[in-house]
Amino acid sequence: MGVRRDSAVGEQGPDGGRKAKKGASGTKGTERTSVKKTAAKKTTAAKKTTAAKKTTAAKKTTAAKKAAPPKKVAVAPEKATAAVEGAAPARTVAAHPPKGESRTALVRRARRINRELAEVYPYAHPELDFENSFQLLIATVLSAQTTDLRVNQTTPALFAKYPTPEDLAVANPEEVEEILRPTGFFRAKTRSVIGLSKALAADFGGEVPGKLEDLVKLPGVGRKTAFVVLGNAFGRPGITVDTHFQRLVRRWQWTDETDPDKIEATVGALFPKSDWTDLSHHVIWHGRRICHARKPACGACPIAPLCPAYGEGETDPEKAKKLLKYEKGGLPGQRLNPPQAYLDAGGRPAPPLGAG
Repeated sequence: MGVRRDSAVGEQGPDGGRKAKKGASGTKGTERTSVKKTAAKKTTAAKKTTAAKKTTAAKKTTAAKKAAPPKKVAVAPEKATAAVEGAAPARTVAAHPPKGESRTALVRRARRINRELAEVYPYAHPELDFENSFQLLIATVLSAQTTDLRVNQTTPALFAKYPTPEDLAVANPEEVEEILRPTGFFRAKTRSVIGLSKALAADFGGEVPGKLEDLVKLPGVGRKTAFVVLGNAFGRPGITVDTHFQRLVRRWQWTDETDPDKIEATVGALFPKSDWTDLSHHVIWHGRRICHARKPACGACPIAPLCPAYGEGETDPEKAKKLLKYEKGGLPGQRLNPPQAYLDAGGRPAPPLGAG
């Protein structure tokens, strides 16, 4: 007799099948729950790690900011007449370069600088000793490549021996060279002063001409020398473009020209002609006393708020004060015989050659 196979019972039995199915389902549910819990734990751990990293980075950034030194901002004294005299300015203002400055603004700024300098140097004058136009002409020619002080210490002996153009025209060149030796380039200067003396004696009756076109024809005389003589011996306005003048007007961005004749024309157009001679004195005096070539005393500068180059030199008022020259630094000026106004203002005459 054949045996009947009951597939349902034969494989798992009536109850076992149900139990077996229920167990499989429970196992799968447990696995899913376990996976979810594990994923949740990983997510939480990742969040904690990210948060910790952000906190650490924030702390490092804060510490770096605290450790970093504060940036220094260059400021210029608002009114530096006090700084020149040694007193600290009441408050400071930032220096603003004249970017995109209009022509009108440039003229106003340039004229204001000149007015400020006129208050600081009311006694500004030619720093060469002279008693007449001939002496001023000779002294100006000799001042090339040397200081006015050195010229002033040298010319007394020269003028004592050769007081007129006629005397110097017939001088022994070797004797003149020996007198002029302290001024440097003494051979070339000897040729110039003897040559221009001969021209004055022969062409102008021994008198210095009062016209630009005549002066520049003399040996060793250029426009700069001619304007010094015209402005200070004849009262005819002129701009003296020496090394100090060139340096300062470029620092102040009055012009970007480098040729002296072009500088003269460009700067002259910013001012009335009547201001030219005094303007030259103010700028040159400022260049010699405060706005030096290598290390300007910015912290003691009366026009710092108007200067685009503020900060090129020493900005600390006390340190800047130590850089001041001549009467601003308590030292003698350039002249042995300065004008009375200079002496009245506290200026001191320079010592003669060989003294001190």
